[in-house]
Amino acid sequence: MKKKFLFAALLICGTLPSVAEEKPRYQDASLPVEERVEDLLRRMTLHEKVLQLQNNSNSDINAVESHYKESTGTMHEMSKTAKEAAELFKKLQHHLRTRTPWGIPALITVEGINGVLQDGCTIFPQAIAQGSTFNPDLVEDMAEAIGREAHVIGIRQLQCPVLDIARELRWGRVEETFGEDPFLIGEMGTSFVRGSQTEGVGAMPKHFVAHGTPTGGLNCAYVAGGERELRNLYAYPFAKVIRNADPVSVMSCYSAYDGVPMTHSAYYMTDFLRGELGFKGYVYSDWGAVDRLKVFHQAVATSEEAARKAIIAGIDMDVWDWAYQTLEEQVKKGQLDEYYIDRACRRILEAKFKLGLFDEGEDAIDPAKVDKVVRSKEHVALAKAVADESIVLLENKNNILPLDLSRYKSIALLGPNSNYGVAGDYGWVNADHHECVTLFDGLKNALGQKVQMNQLDGCDWWSQKEDGIAAAVELARKSDIAIVAVGTRSLWLGRNAKANKVTSGEGFDLSSLELPGKQLDLLKAVKATGKPVVVVLITGKPLVMTWAKENADAVVLQFYGGEQQGNAMADVLLGKVNPSGRLNVSFPRSTGNTPCYYNYYRTDRETVFDKGGSLDEPNGHYVFDKPYALWNFGYGLSYTDFEYSDFSLNDTVFSANGKLKAKVKVKNTGKRDGKEVVQLYVHDLVASVSQPVQQLKAFKKVEVPAGKEVEVELEMPMEELSFCNEYLKRVVEPGDVEIQIGRASDNIVFRKTIVVK
Repeated sequence: MKKKFLFAALLICGTLPSVAEEKPRYQDASLPVEERVEDLLRRMTLHEKVLQLQNNSNSDINAVESHYKESTGTMHEMSKTAKEAAELFKKLQHHLRTRTPWGIPALITVEGINGVLQDGCTIFPQAIAQGSTFNPDLVEDMAEAIGREAHVIGIRQLQCPVLDIARELRWGRVEETFGEDPFLIGEMGTSFVRGSQTEGVGAMPKHFVAHGTPTGGLNCAYVAGGERELRNLYAYPFAKVIRNADPVSVMSCYSAYDGVPMTHSAYYMTDFLRGELGFKGYVYSDWGAVDRLKVFHQAVATSEEAARKAIIAGIDMDVWDWAYQTLEEQVKKGQLDEYYIDRACRRILEAKFKLGLFDEGEDAIDPAKVDKVVRSKEHVALAKAVADESIVLLENKNNILPLDLSRYKSIALLGPNSNYGVAGDYGWVNADHHECVTLFDGLKNALGQKVQMNQLDGCDWWSQKEDGIAAAVELARKSDIAIVAVGTRSLWLGRNAKANKVTSGEGFDLSSLELPGKQLDLLKAVKATGKPVVVVLITGKPLVMTWAKENADAVVLQFYGGEQQGNAMADVLLGKVNPSGRLNVSFPRSTGNTPCYYNYYRTDRETVFDKGGSLDEPNGHYVFDKPYALWNFGYGLSYTDFEYSDFSLNDTVFSANGKLKAKVKVKNTGKRDGKEVVQLYVHDLVASVSQPVQQLKAFKKVEVPAGKEVEVELEMPMEELSFCNEYLKRVVEPGDVEIQIGRASDNIVFRKTIVVK
């Protein structure tokens, strides 16, 4: 009798399916996702629904059953090896499916910007390096590989890509972006999301929105701007990725825009994100962002109010703080309508159904398969390919590169980054970075015993100590040529970045963009020996390299190149790989020369009277300098030469819904095969709202064999000319628009004017 009473009580409470219902509708994979979600949602208690809005973390595989008494929304673990994590996640999901009400699995998430953040996974180049490849197809292949590694481990959500715009170069997280241009970011972001989601692993574009230009370059600081700038600039990459790739989720940001904390705002997180941009997934808070409404922004007085504001705004998942634990009680007290709980829970359940979590068998996570997929030969080769295409040749005086080994029998390899591999923030490596091939190791791998390699740091990457410079100079004197590797260092916060004196990465912003520490002094001292000097800049962001441009024999840029960085740079220096990377972010002439992005308004660089001065000839508009970049967006040299010809357009008059097609022939006039990045820019000659002097609107990377010619076609929907006018209406205005075809933003080969009706 007691058993019958208990069973009846459970039916009333809604924690078991009815006797007549052999299989609940939410478990029927043949039904539409929306129907399954609604069926499950109506069965759940308020308490169970609130739990779905929270993230959980536990790395103790032996404590899974005691820790997870009920189901949870998302879960992360970022300290184990890939195989250990797979074992944990397999046990966790089995427990959640079989031992908790309704058997709701967790959505397991991880950082994945440069590879899955579990020890032993393939370390791909950092996002800033991915952007400098100008090769969206390659980035999509990389994201697919990351998705495969995540999926075999049991991870079904990546907390990336970053769609922030790198306009504030002092900001430490520049390295996590694809660059300074919204069109390029949109293309790369679309490719990344498509790649990972092809493998059944959801992507999470972040940080919504306008997070990347904080005041003073200080992480999380206030971002200034208006509604028009928000739509024309900051939201552009999100709009494109949402429209073309349908990401499963979006991450909110810590910062406030125009005084309004994003996590606080129903206008931005619901009306704008979902209404205007059409986002359909769920919103995942940046870690601790909800309670920061109280402790950081002081926009609310209590954690309860922070939770209430955030859930109403449209933040579906609260991560890393405990504010949403107050929601159940707030509903019971009548302080919050349960509608908002249902809305958020519905979105999270929908993501779980769409990713197939409810329909996976017990063998969906198989730790025995991890070693066959993670860091496979194919994935390591792909990491090398991305690193190869990311390297940018900035200067090459007298064609000193590639190195002629008949002239150089001994090489002095100097600088703090010469024998150190930098994975970048959110790479799983330890402080010693032995997981990444260093430049020294790469050159040894390539040269063997052919050349005498002599290595010394000479100075460190951050301090004012200069006692090692003299020994480095002496080594340079005894060698035929000096290669000096300088730059920044970055390390994931989870691996004690602060104690390792990093100069780049999340929370590590620079007040000066000069080479940190005594690195410039090292360069000058080595140059004074009279030996040829090749500067290798290994960095997570542009730095002031004016002296190197003027004095070094060559300058080669490597944004953090992943685990194969040393092999990739060695192959470029020795000519085994022809560099094809292009600058995705402009380099400043000085710290005061920032911002220096290419797509500026004419009023922001030029005046009728002056265009800057110099130390020898002071002038107006920067008395001792020029208000232009040192190296511009889109720039990059090759070991061969390309010639453009026969530029044509499919028409000269277009309607607002038409499509422009541009053709140009590219001939490789040199003796080496090479890859060229053909770039199409537009300039709206007259507009009711000020427009940038240039905007990238199409590009294509093509391989051209030596002596051969290829025809390149670029397409641009006329919708790309749209902008928000004075009344915040998106329009394509009639008038004249200049179409520019070139090798870089400051190297335009052809110009033609079209008319938009």
